[in-house]
Amino acid sequence: MNDNTPDLLFYQMKPQETLQHQGILSLLLHFEWTWIGVLVSNDEYGERFVQTVLPVFSRRGICFAFIERIYRHTIVTEMGDHFKSGAKTRDKIIESEANVVVIYGENFVIDFLRWFPYLSDHEHMTEKGKVWIIPAQMELTSVAYQKNWTTDIFHGALAFTIHSNDLPGFKMFVEKRNPSSTKGDGFIVDFWQQAFGCVFPSHFFGEVTGDTCTGQEKLDSLPGALFEISMTGHSYSIYNAVYALAYALHAMSSCRFKHNSVADGRGFKLENQPPWQIHHYLKRVSFNNSAGDKVSFDRNGELLAGFDIVNWIILPNQSFHRVKVGRMDHQDSSAGSFFIEHTIMWPHWFNQTQPISVCSESCLPGSSKKVKEGEPFCCYACIPCSEGKVSDLKDMNDCYKCTDESYPNKKQDMCIPKDIIFLSYEEPLGLSLAILALFCSVITALVLGTFMKHHRTPIVRANNRTLTYTLLIFLLLCFLSAFLFIGRPQKLTCLLQQTAFGIIFSTAISSVLAKTITVILAFMATMPGSSTRKWMGKRLSISTVISCSLVQVAICTAWLVSSPPFPDADMHSIPGKIVLKCNEGSITMFCCVLGYMGLLAIVCFSVAFFVRKLPDTFNEAKFITFSMLIFCSVWLSFVPTYISSKGKYMVAVEIFSILASSAGLLGCIFSPKCYIIILRPQLNKRERLIRRKT
Repeated sequence: MNDNTPDLLFYQMKPQETLQHQGILSLLLHFEWTWIGVLVSNDEYGERFVQTVLPVFSRRGICFAFIERIYRHTIVTEMGDHFKSGAKTRDKIIESEANVVVIYGENFVIDFLRWFPYLSDHEHMTEKGKVWIIPAQMELTSVAYQKNWTTDIFHGALAFTIHSNDLPGFKMFVEKRNPSSTKGDGFIVDFWQQAFGCVFPSHFFGEVTGDTCTGQEKLDSLPGALFEISMTGHSYSIYNAVYALAYALHAMSSCRFKHNSVADGRGFKLENQPPWQIHHYLKRVSFNNSAGDKVSFDRNGELLAGFDIVNWIILPNQSFHRVKVGRMDHQDSSAGSFFIEHTIMWPHWFNQTQPISVCSESCLPGSSKKVKEGEPFCCYACIPCSEGKVSDLKDMNDCYKCTDESYPNKKQDMCIPKDIIFLSYEEPLGLSLAILALFCSVITALVLGTFMKHHRTPIVRANNRTLTYTLLIFLLLCFLSAFLFIGRPQKLTCLLQQTAFGIIFSTAISSVLAKTITVILAFMATMPGSSTRKWMGKRLSISTVISCSLVQVAICTAWLVSSPPFPDADMHSIPGKIVLKCNEGSITMFCCVLGYMGLLAIVCFSVAFFVRKLPDTFNEAKFITFSMLIFCSVWLSFVPTYISSKGKYMVAVEIFSILASSAGLLGCIFSPKCYIIILRPQLNKRERLIRRKT
């Protein structure tokens, strides 16, 4: 095949060798056999397989437990050394944990394997079955002295064979062959004597000892390893080769007969044609043989055919059967040319379960492989995936992280989509806060309505009626602002949540501060010779509220312009959850809003605290002190609680702080007045007010 002699025309009647290599690899990968032994002939043919084919196997994940070479003895004196090395090879194969052995070489390797039951350096070694994978160039054969030897070692072997088919009449033709029907054929006589262990007297000089051949012995009585009645792949190739040449000769003779004139009247003689001209016709041969198979060559002169995968079955009576279980189509066919079509009979050792041939057990999902130092890559330990990683397939080299939208399950063998959470009206916490906010809003509205209804009474007019209405309106807005925090975050609600909350609360506290200042000015105005009366009135209180509120408005405006809040998804704070929230955009601006609001509250509390004991019938400073004490306590506890909370509970903490601080202002400042207006109206009179002042 490697001869580059010019004009040497070579046609290969068996499929491409690379196709067989691909088929063996496909077979190993199909059954997930990654830890195999290799047995090759110690010649150029076997060495080429080791050097060029095994590296391809290795790149596809196949490792080799051993690679043994079998020597072919040529003289009798070498047999002793041959058996000694064979015993070591046999023991190494049997001791190996690899249950699959690929054989590649010439047919003498089969003869060597038949010696295995009789070769061993260990007398009591337990026999282990192996799955032999045998190439097409090797057949189960026997020499004469092996006629009665057991062939159980090959039971369950998988062999690649050149595709063949039953030819009509072939079996009957073979069964009729005997020395009598083939006179002059010395090969048949020699074969007959060796196969049946008898002698033809007419072909033996001297005294005949032993059985005499009759010539009527039946070929089908011979063991299959010695002679097969059915056509083998090699015989099928010879049959096709003869017909291919016949078709080419016929085409060449027909063409010459049509186009050449015969001037002298002599007929066309085939033997006068140059032999090389048949190449032109042979490479174009395409026909269907008598078995119905198409025979043709590619441009390289190689037969367009595939391999059959057969299962060697050895029955207890040592009869031999080939059962086709699959095929490897030639490379011109569509993708997926390897097929296993029937159930395989495995060696008895495996109790008819598919053999496993791996160096290490497969790493299950949830773990990854770690190669053992100093050993082939097929030998590895399985280590669990580290926290936060998964592996969803067997024998993964490494675990991987789930996407931000998913998280590992407990077994760490799959990623589970994260649940989307936010403070919604459908859950008890969100619904409870919404009901509480609505309830407080209604109470505030009722208080406002009560004050407006009794707007002419002394208790309403005391301490600036306009400030009272302003404070109540903004307290109502404080309660209603809680609804901005409940529900799926949207762009508009995110923009309004913190900014509206900051402005509304700052205005409410500014109103409380203005009321406190009004109390101080009212007391100072009653003192003899005081000049503070000119500061009394709506102008000062309105100026206080507007000026203090505008500072917060400026901060919020700068926040919205520079880095406004936006809807966001927190993937990591809570395992297995995606928290939908409003991202503040700028933590600094958020702290500025809270800081300014806290500054107003501290100033208001300080002023109210110092004037809480001023004599006055309806002195609000005392109630403002309590309300601001509650307000400051709520928001001071809010900061650490908010920081330590996660997800929707951060929002719930802020809503609760809004409701609690607003309720503190409403209850401490207005509940005493509502008590007098509704339950003790007799105290809500100017005369009563003057009497108590005196």
